[in-house]
Amino acid sequence: MNRPNNQNSNTSVEAIKIFLIAGEPSGDFLGGRLMAALKRQVSFEVEFYGIGGECMQEEGLKSLVPIHDLSIMGIAEVVPKFLKLRRLVLKTANVINYLSPNMLITIDSPGFCFGVLKRVKKPNKMKRVHYVAPSVWAWRPGRIKKFAREFDHLLTLLPFEPKYFTSSGLPTTFVGHAVVESNLEGLDGIRFRERYKLAPNTPLLCVLPGSRLGEVRRHLKPFRDAVLLLRRNIPTLKIVVPTLSNLIHEIREEVKAWGIGVIVVEGQKEKFESMAASNVALAASGTVTLELAMMRVPCVIGYRVNLITSWLVRVLIRVKYANLVNILLDREVVPEFIQGNCSGKNLAVGLEKLFRDQDVYVAQQKAAEDAINLLRLKNQLPSDSAASTVLSLID
Repeated sequence: MNRPNNQNSNTSVEAIKIFLIAGEPSGDFLGGRLMAALKRQVSFEVEFYGIGGECMQEEGLKSLVPIHDLSIMGIAEVVPKFLKLRRLVLKTANVINYLSPNMLITIDSPGFCFGVLKRVKKPNKMKRVHYVAPSVWAWRPGRIKKFAREFDHLLTLLPFEPKYFTSSGLPTTFVGHAVVESNLEGLDGIRFRERYKLAPNTPLLCVLPGSRLGEVRRHLKPFRDAVLLLRRNIPTLKIVVPTLSNLIHEIREEVKAWGIGVIVVEGQKEKFESMAASNVALAASGTVTLELAMMRVPCVIGYRVNLITSWLVRVLIRVKYANLVNILLDREVVPEFIQGNCSGKNLAVGLEKLFRDQDVYVAQQKAAEDAINLLRLKNQLPSDSAASTVLSLID
């Protein structure tokens, strides 16, 4: 909650109520930054309600439910949790109807958010904003009309996205990608290496299997195979696996069986320092690829989804690449190994090339810089741009 600090004492201003829903860690990060920016920009009281994780809770949100209850990806993964998700949808909608906030901001997780929206009354004063456009340029373009019906405004992270929605009558603003204000460029990783007694010339591989339990379970086997193959040719190689608090137990148990003394770290600070300390990364496709690009850490991407989800994606997908660096540049500068190609052998070959070939290594670093520059606004941070757009919509 933000208290007024320069409001005229003779003027009474009713508090603004904002309800936010973030369903996964990347959305929680965006939500936390947005809340902080809103508090910076207003001189009156703002009350925050909703669902979020650690970042949003640090800014004053009391989450209705744990965020990991919503962090489910893929059709086959959702089906077993249907009844639980339905109860969460009903609970969230009931709270919104009771509070009658000035604004409802949904952040990514469109499946859950649309379920809530169907059950929320539509008082004239409540504006509906969605933060993070669905990837209609990749698949299911029919979602454009659905979003145009449900929302008053859309905030996008990618510069080419607004054109897909404005043509359908949905006001849309490119606010920039949050990764550009994450202060990752200044990290050098020296403290991390000192803390774990890693010499400056020790080759270090950062393994990032995902932020959801399902992702982690699908990726750890091919990632393990890649690591063990790579160590045959680079015997001094060390491995670090950053993860979240709700995943750390499972990951520690799994990597213990690798028998190579993997370093497992927890939390955002440790994650970013371990990434900065690494020479190369092996990552599941997602926001983390942009974080690696910010730190100029070359990487190889591997990604697997459930077989049913995979079949549907193959039928519907409309883009050539999976990770955002390649999509932004429209060429494969980061090696991608998706679904059946995500094997230990393929991943190990791609990783070894980055460790061995300096030209390939530097070329990916340069391409990463080009991609990140496309995500910047000239005069404003993404969170400030998002906050100013949100505030302009409130009467």
